[in-house]
Amino acid sequence: MGLAARILEQAPTEDFRDMIHDEVDKWVDQIIDEVFEDGKEPTIMELSQLFSETKQEFFGACFQALIEQKYAGLLEQEYAPCPQCGKMCKKRRDHLKEIVTMQGPSALKRPWFYCVNCSYGFLPLDKTLEISRKKNQFDVQRKATRTAAEVPFSSGSELFAELTDHCVSDHFMHDTFEQVGEYACLEDAIPSDQEIAARCQEMTESSWRPVLVVASDGAHVPTRLKAKRNEKRGKGQWQEAKGFRIYLVGKDRIVHLASWHQIQNEEQFGEDLSFVASRIPQANLRIGLLGDGADWLWKHMVACFPKGRQILDYFHCAEHIHKVAKLQYGEKSQKCLEWVESTLTRLFYSEVDNVIWGLQRMPPRDSLAKEEIRKLIGYLQNNRERIHYRGDRIGGYPIGSGGIESANKFICHTRMKRSGAWWVKETGNAMLRIRCAIYNGTYDKVFDKYKKNQIPL
Repeated sequence: MGLAARILEQAPTEDFRDMIHDEVDKWVDQIIDEVFEDGKEPTIMELSQLFSETKQEFFGACFQALIEQKYAGLLEQEYAPCPQCGKMCKKRRDHLKEIVTMQGPSALKRPWFYCVNCSYGFLPLDKTLEISRKKNQFDVQRKATRTAAEVPFSSGSELFAELTDHCVSDHFMHDTFEQVGEYACLEDAIPSDQEIAARCQEMTESSWRPVLVVASDGAHVPTRLKAKRNEKRGKGQWQEAKGFRIYLVGKDRIVHLASWHQIQNEEQFGEDLSFVASRIPQANLRIGLLGDGADWLWKHMVACFPKGRQILDYFHCAEHIHKVAKLQYGEKSQKCLEWVESTLTRLFYSEVDNVIWGLQRMPPRDSLAKEEIRKLIGYLQNNRERIHYRGDRIGGYPIGSGGIESANKFICHTRMKRSGAWWVKETGNAMLRIRCAIYNGTYDKVFDKYKKNQIPL
């Protein structure tokens, strides 16, 4: 009687282990001559560079082997239901796709199906693995977009290659950035009600009714009209990116809640601020509204936060005082310094009427001084109810708009005011939306929305 033959089927994990061992052997063969060749003594930097140059191919092969083992059933699938009508469809052919991830290049041969009833072709594996239609996959797209939000597209592709050993073109970065920017909207770029409430609650535990600051301002950015292909670019002009920053005042720091900036008119600004205000638990907070003398920002801040304490930016007010003093008494003169110090002290103690009374009786030095005195009187009269700096300090409210000024710089200026940069309005707003999402901590949510809309059905 012969021995019964037994065929032992190897587990997929062991198959994968064998495949990885084969790839390791190939990789070792690839570098062994470079390292152990007679007379060669590579340095640490040279060895690291060698690993960087070869690891993409090695990890890409390992990545492909993992997919082939884990999803063998889908790769060998002969029948699949149509996503639209549910009819079972027979495989038409295998479709080869080259993909690039942060691990390296891979190639997948996926079964392709076609439903005659719906005139619809589909690849089940693409949906399961969330394979992008682009060659560079979503992990690459996510990092490339993040890089493009910080540095110009041309230098961004170079920096990306330098830091990741993965090459992408500036054209790819620009196109991907614009596509992600289309899905970045106010609703997703601003933290949710729950996230904002949690941050407010955290502050409430350490401070009774913490101070919430709503600061608004405009940042000028270079824009141009969009030109047609092969035509000279449109004429440039500076436009105001109207924005706001909302934050909580802590003991020794501010707790950022939300920033939003767009090249838009004041009505759109008001609508955006109103939407964000609806996510703020205003009843549990003391609210301070900070701004300069622009009427448009006060109109919308008061409408959205009717119980807010209006505070005129102290340093913006001081600029007006200094300007009058220089024209009236001469720059750096002792009289100029004394008048500035005494005037700011009176304003600090809310003596606005006394300052206005003094200005009205001040004999102007010349026509320029006369005009600036007139402007300062009107400025103080218009903002009389917003000047109470001593009371603000006692109540824990900030009197300077440094929070929004810094947001203007790190959201708008550092990326958009580059040498030679002129932005088409749509692209500039996309850049601002993505940068706001990054600093609001919502970039992952924005990118996930983009990814969801790019995955095949």
